[in-house]
Amino acid sequence: MEALEKDIEIKGIQRYLQGDKVVWSVCIILSLISILVVYSATANLAYRSAGGDTEYFLTKHTLLIVLGFVAMYICHRIDYRFYSRLSRYALLASIPLLIITWKFGDTINYANRWLVIPFTSFSFQPSDFAKLALISNVASMLSKRQMRIRDDQSMISPMLVWCGIVCGLIGLTDWSSASLLFLTCLLLFFIGRVPAKYLGMMVIVGVMAGAFAFAFGQRGETVTNRWDAFVSEEKVSFQAEQAYIAVSTGGFAGKGAGKSTQRNFLPHPYSDFIFAIIVEEYGFIGALVVIVSFLVILYRGMLIVSRSNRAFGGLLAAGITFSLVLQAFVHMGVVVGVLPITGLPLPLLSMGGTSLLFTGMALGMLLSVSRTDALGMDDTLKRNIRKREDNKRTTFSAT
Repeated sequence: MEALEKDIEIKGIQRYLQGDKVVWSVCIILSLISILVVYSATANLAYRSAGGDTEYFLTKHTLLIVLGFVAMYICHRIDYRFYSRLSRYALLASIPLLIITWKFGDTINYANRWLVIPFTSFSFQPSDFAKLALISNVASMLSKRQMRIRDDQSMISPMLVWCGIVCGLIGLTDWSSASLLFLTCLLLFFIGRVPAKYLGMMVIVGVMAGAFAFAFGQRGETVTNRWDAFVSEEKVSFQAEQAYIAVSTGGFAGKGAGKSTQRNFLPHPYSDFIFAIIVEEYGFIGALVVIVSFLVILYRGMLIVSRSNRAFGGLLAAGITFSLVLQAFVHMGVVVGVLPITGLPLPLLSMGGTSLLFTGMALGMLLSVSRTDALGMDDTLKRNIRKREDNKRTTFSAT
């Protein structure tokens, strides 16, 4: 009786949480790790800005994770084909949002990245919205142009223009995010069978967008300083030095949960350098769990791509998977010193309202591709079975 009740309960959960079950599981595991690490990493911040209430950021971050999962659930229940129609409107809306943020947004770390929602105290990063809109729209345009993409340059030009505009506007305030978005779009072009000469044109567009962002943006000097510090053999930046200390003292099993010392010295240990805190407190084992988790997301994402029966579904899944996994490994590469400092959060693990919300939406869209195509395959299988049964009945009647 108990086994039957458990089976009914599991089937009930599976009915609501559809799509790739492995992706769901990895997201839940990473979110639980995030709650533990953010609680530890925000201890110093709580004493400085929350009156010593160490539970404040724990409660806030947990609620944001729940909100991210709500967004993931809603997006995964929507047929992903709807996002193809929605992407163009979202992309058009993102352009004025990016410009307004650049000129009038809230300044954090010498850059205007946040926009306050009118008549509320809530703020968000339009760049996260623009990234998701561009990836969806590029996937949509590529899927519609597959038959003529090798013969007609006019099929490629709109995509090049959109990539250049959006990446250039994001680069005005966030060079790292713009570079990563450009690389994601370039990978989408490659998967979408765009000829090599147009890939070269895409690189030229990226260089032009980068030059525009460097000349007119707010982060040109910061980019130069961080690159100089990265290539210098004598000088190590303060952030990098503290991250190296955290990683080198983590050992195999780490210092233990909540026992980080570098959280008191690292700038933004709960977001930009959260992987350093993970390695310090949980050691090589904790780092391996995080790395394997993102590799699993990459594998399952590519599996969803291969199983998709529509070009848009495969390209959308590929774009979302590449965007999340590339950002994760760039973050980890910064912490261990193989890449210059970027300030990118670690998806699903770093604290942050906008990043968690849009990461949840992106993963929901990925799961929607898996869910919708799986339902389509089930319907096709059922139709084939019914056809075979009808043929058998017809044959039996004839005999």
